[in-house]
Amino acid sequence: MKLFHNLSEAVVLGLEQIFIDDRYADKVIEKILKQNPKWGARDRRFIAETTYDIVRWYRLFIYLTDADEHDFWKLLGAWCLWNNIKLPPWNEFRSINLDSFQAAYNEIKSNRVVRESIPDWMDELGEKELGAKWETELHALNEPAVVVLRANTLKESRRELQRQLKEEEGILTEAPLNYPDALILEQRQNIFTRPQFRDGLFEVQDAGSQTIAPYLQVEPGMRVIDACAGGGGKTLHLAALMQNKGRIIAMDTEDWKLEELKKRARRAGAGNIETRVIESSKTIKRLAETADRLLLDVPCSGLGVLKRNPDAKWKLSPAFIEDVKATQQKIINDYSVMLKAGGVMVYSTCSVLPSENEKQVEQFLQKQEGKFELQEQRTMLPSEGFDGFFMARLKKK
Repeated sequence: MKLFHNLSEAVVLGLEQIFIDDRYADKVIEKILKQNPKWGARDRRFIAETTYDIVRWYRLFIYLTDADEHDFWKLLGAWCLWNNIKLPPWNEFRSINLDSFQAAYNEIKSNRVVRESIPDWMDELGEKELGAKWETELHALNEPAVVVLRANTLKESRRELQRQLKEEEGILTEAPLNYPDALILEQRQNIFTRPQFRDGLFEVQDAGSQTIAPYLQVEPGMRVIDACAGGGGKTLHLAALMQNKGRIIAMDTEDWKLEELKKRARRAGAGNIETRVIESSKTIKRLAETADRLLLDVPCSGLGVLKRNPDAKWKLSPAFIEDVKATQQKIINDYSVMLKAGGVMVYSTCSVLPSENEKQVEQFLQKQEGKFELQEQRTMLPSEGFDGFFMARLKKK
């Protein structure tokens, strides 16, 4: 593989914005690629994948090259050596030594925090909460995420979408068992330029995330509230499961997220979705005891989706996780009033920490003093191949 200086500069620029300007990696890469439309698919893939790789292995690469934390050229050099790519004779790489790199790697094989490139506090928290499971899950969280599509069954079956992508676009996919609407791309690519996306035949949604809407056990004709809807990935899945019949109220505290959901709903042909901004506690109280089903996909640490968002390793803090746990408990108690007697609610997160998951459900049940009962709960672990999620289904008595 030959390294090109202009593409390397783009990677370094992206890393500066992520680590110095504290911007989100996905937004940084999206902007850089948008500003350079003449780059081909291979160049764009190099920039995106290399940037994400260096973010993922940031601590490890600093150690292996004895780099300053903001010496992003040296970290790019580390990425090259890590991938057995010969370093070009550029000034930016002159201080990197292959023998020292290899010797340093041999030294840290037994040092988990450096080897797996994770902050000390996060490793301690993971081990405290998951015990012996943490080592396996941490390793899985460093594997790049696969790209998964969800066939929009309001418009087309999974089988027909798979056929179209193959025959019309030359895109090969795998249809995994136990995920009835999911297709995994065999090769990562920009799928959003394809006519099937523009026509609303699919959404990009991790297979783990695709298990949450069915867990709510919705049926056509129901009144459903998705109270933390965000951009609406799970809302759209609910609309498909309900065959566009009944009513979904998609709620969020951020109006711009609901505007994005409206655009996605139009593309998907989902006509049973109404959006509502949560302006105050009055918005919730007005909907008291009106929902047959309630989805609470609450804000969380995101520790289950580090495959997809590796920069979260360096942006999260223990204080943030404590704050988000307080938010979770407030949401599940305050928003549960919207559920009718006999109705069913799902509490979900994209975290693998029991303190955000099972323990939050236990605390809620104690506080509610018998008003709710736990029907079932499930944790999807990153080692299963997809993102990590938790979901608990509760019934209001």
